[in-house]
Amino acid sequence: MKILVLNGPNLNLLGTRDKNKYGALSLKNIYDLIEKEFPEIQFSFFQSNLEGELIDKIQTAGELFNGIIINPGGYGHTSVAIRDALAESPLIKVEVHLSHLVNRESFRQELITASACDGYLSGFKEHGYLAAVYLILKLSGERK
Repeated sequence: MKILVLNGPNLNLLGTRDKNKYGALSLKNIYDLIEKEFPEIQFSFFQSNLEGELIDKIQTAGELFNGIIINPGGYGHTSVAIRDALAESPLIKVEVHLSHLVNRESFRQELITASACDGYLSGFKEHGYLAAVYLILKLSGERK
């Protein structure tokens, strides 16, 4: 099993951003947590502040991975292009947001990208990534 974990803009700042919303862990800490929890899975981690780089990763993932976990950051509310790339991907896709979006600003209430995923998680901070791995395993039939 191979899973691509994509993170969008400003997520490189985790650990220094508002810890009440995003948790105290850095992105590297989250990657380490995922690998420790699921040592049997091969992960590839990628973060970019650039929309096109995220799209390129999504478009090439189908040949290399069994699933995608994506935290598109602010692009989740604005990027039709990322949504379209996700919609074309045949992989199982789970969107993750660290903060609890329904408790945030009104413009964060609409998720454009989530509709192209199998589901999304919001508000569980770093635990959302772990849940997303579990869901990909369940949806792919690898974990009973």
